[in-house]
Amino acid sequence: MEDIFLDALIDSLKVFGFCLIIYFIFSFFEEKLCKVLDKHTKLGPLFGSLVGVVPQCGVSVVGSDLYIKRHISMGTLVAIFIACSDEALPILFSNFDKWYVGFILIGIKIVYGFIIGFLVDLFYTKSKKNVETHLESCDHHDEKVDIGCCHHKINDEHESKWHEHLIHPLIHSLKIFLYVFIINILFGLLIYYVGEDNISNFLITNRYLTPLFSLLIGLIPNCASSVLLSNLYVLGNLPFGALLCGLCVNAGLGLLYLFKEKTILKENFIILGILIVASLIIGYAFIFISI
Repeated sequence: MEDIFLDALIDSLKVFGFCLIIYFIFSFFEEKLCKVLDKHTKLGPLFGSLVGVVPQCGVSVVGSDLYIKRHISMGTLVAIFIACSDEALPILFSNFDKWYVGFILIGIKIVYGFIIGFLVDLFYTKSKKNVETHLESCDHHDEKVDIGCCHHKINDEHESKWHEHLIHPLIHSLKIFLYVFIINILFGLLIYYVGEDNISNFLITNRYLTPLFSLLIGLIPNCASSVLLSNLYVLGNLPFGALLCGLCVNAGLGLLYLFKEKTILKENFIILGILIVASLIIGYAFIFISI
């Protein structure tokens, strides 16, 4: 039992150190990325998928905010959501055996996010017309509501550099450390009492259900969902297709922020439906590919 706790602590500390470095570096670019996303709206889904893949929780929130204000199209927002990887990338990159999977995941999500976003804009032309009409009548001086998952304002001019580049990355990394530590202990206990062979046999027998399981986890608007999915994959308890399915539907706090806007509920459910269908398609497409 002591070995379970110690192994979980060591693995979690590795993830914590890597996350702290990653989020410290990206803290210098988060605000710039959000401003560029607002400025280059004509690039649409392609730029949305490129920005969305950046492991920062604020990007999906900014995307939702810009969509609500009609600065970006539905296709661009969908591309951002699909490409969004949140905490999964630092966890994958920090694993010595699976570090390369992070790059594969990035490539697939960028291309797939662009394709789905392009198709959405191609068939849902009303969204693009709304954006064009709005941009013609506004000067882009809307008040920003870019809130990160640690409840800090991304564009807060009064925030000190100390808080922006150290406190927030530290808090965010500690949250991930706590999630990973708890998950590692739970799975350590599960393996101890149930047996690794029994768990592996169950997942192999029910392989077709793993994307559905990942989808339900991915729909949880919290950092813990992407942490749980990536840890399951790293531990060998989740196939790559299921991981891809869960992470494509997982948009962090973006969906939660989007559904706060009650005036466009119909559009919000359309976006949610597109994410679910697109995630299941890509998940089952890769279900038998071992990476």
